[in-house]
Amino acid sequence: MAGQSYEQRKTGTESAAEASKELKRKKRMKLVVYAAAFAIFQTIVILVFSLTVMRIKNPKFRLTSVTVEDLTAAPTPVSFNMKLSAQVAVKNTNFGHFKFDNTTIWFDYGGVGVGEAFVARGRSKARSTKKMNVTVELNSNNIPNNSSLENDIKAGFVALTCHSKLSGKVQLMKLIKKKKSAEMSCAMLLNMETRVVQDINCQ
Repeated sequence: MAGQSYEQRKTGTESAAEASKELKRKKRMKLVVYAAAFAIFQTIVILVFSLTVMRIKNPKFRLTSVTVEDLTAAPTPVSFNMKLSAQVAVKNTNFGHFKFDNTTIWFDYGGVGVGEAFVARGRSKARSTKKMNVTVELNSNNIPNNSSLENDIKAGFVALTCHSKLSGKVQLMKLIKKKKSAEMSCAMLLNMETRVVQDINCQ
């Protein structure tokens, strides 16, 4: 009986030891699984962060509206003088602000410069659009006599274009600064009779 009791105790002790080893092994396996899952999660977070927050794009610089404040035009001799009030917008889709320098918007007729507008330096906040108002005076002094301006004025519609480049830096978390620029290229149609700028199209 004593020998049998000893064997039973020995067997029980060995079973308990095996159970303890098995429990420790399962705990180690859980830790390994948790560590792997955390590493994968961390990799995904870093990847998403890199593709969204850290991906710095060029802002957009657009002419959004134009109002005619004053206009005089004549088909013979062909000429025009006008004063326009325009609204421009800097759209910044980045997660950091865009700080830009002074720039100029050039207005053309048939590829010939007819006026320019000054845009003062400023800052477009992260993921927002900054709107600014500018004033520009246009005239036909530089347009050659053999242009189609006379026919356009008689028809009542004058096509204008404008272009500009806005240069600056996008700053993320006060640590990362990257040079970026935004280009403007817009076309519009001036209705001489109604004195309305219509069909503004920017690319």
